[in-house]
Amino acid sequence: MNWAKRRVIVTGGAGFIGGALVDRLLDLGALVTVVDKLLLSNRSWVWEAKLRRLSDIFHGHGFSDSGMAIIDLATDKDRFQLLAEKHDIVFHMSAVFGGREFVDTRQADCSKMLAIDHNVISASYEAGVERMHYASSACVYPPSLNKPGRLLKEEDILSTGEGWRSSDNLYGFAKLMGEMQLMVYNKEQGFKSSASRYLTVYGPGEFDTSHAIAALIEKALSEQDPYVVWGSGKQERGFTYVDDIVNGTILAAEKITDATPVNLGWNKRYKIRDVAKLILDASGHRPKQVFFDKSKPEGPFSRALDITRAKTLLGWEPRIDLEEGLRRTVQWHKEVRKEYAIAERSESPG
Repeated sequence: MNWAKRRVIVTGGAGFIGGALVDRLLDLGALVTVVDKLLLSNRSWVWEAKLRRLSDIFHGHGFSDSGMAIIDLATDKDRFQLLAEKHDIVFHMSAVFGGREFVDTRQADCSKMLAIDHNVISASYEAGVERMHYASSACVYPPSLNKPGRLLKEEDILSTGEGWRSSDNLYGFAKLMGEMQLMVYNKEQGFKSSASRYLTVYGPGEFDTSHAIAALIEKALSEQDPYVVWGSGKQERGFTYVDDIVNGTILAAEKITDATPVNLGWNKRYKIRDVAKLILDASGHRPKQVFFDKSKPEGPFSRALDITRAKTLLGWEPRIDLEEGLRRTVQWHKEVRKEYAIAERSESPG
């Protein structure tokens, strides 16, 4: 696909993955509008930093402003539809999300995604958008299948006979329902779309320290001692660098039109204790003690994805290994802390 001058909406474009996607689309020559409800939140240094990051992305590509529309997608379908009528493609990255504790304990908040996704999908179709991409999650898979040595395949959804509990809490189920809405709109209305299931994304641009890697980096840069790691440290994930995720997302939008979902993630597992060691090495912090807090949630013991479909349909596989990705991410956190004069931050999950 030639992205030059294509009119693109990125919902959640002020966020972590959304911002990286905006940057890449601008590189490709697309005309990007960000839809986010960022300014409806309480302003703090984090919100200021997110706005600054987005502004820097646009200015870096020669645009004087961010082309940002402030819309609450859970309640204002009509405004979004009016905007979508002027665009060709929608990347739907917005979600109600957080780290492990959020997914486990904030089910009512997660349910809002059902409204957000329906509004964005139906409005995009009714506005005549050419195609849409949906950011899904590995949380759609049954938790009982998260086992050492097992790679999750796209067809594993709803395979255990547990109903909506076949996904990782209501967060995972809501993501699965978003995918299924796209499938129905494609089958019944011919609406072109794609969906990608992300796994444990990390990298520069992530301010949310409810996620493990951002939290562990902040603890290291704050020289926390004892250095606290949530859970046993034996839990493992296929951590995936944000640039790889963005590349796979764009390829899926280009090459898939029938809502077929694809896994985007690293199929190599890393234990949290090993990730923590790599972060400490990259940061230069040498705590006297590393404490594994087993009273804290650690989520699925083991989760990694089979990416055969992504290799076959997209020609995609991750390129940035964990050590290099963490080095880049630690450096970004150092720069942000220096810019915002943050010497210490409150203890974060991870």
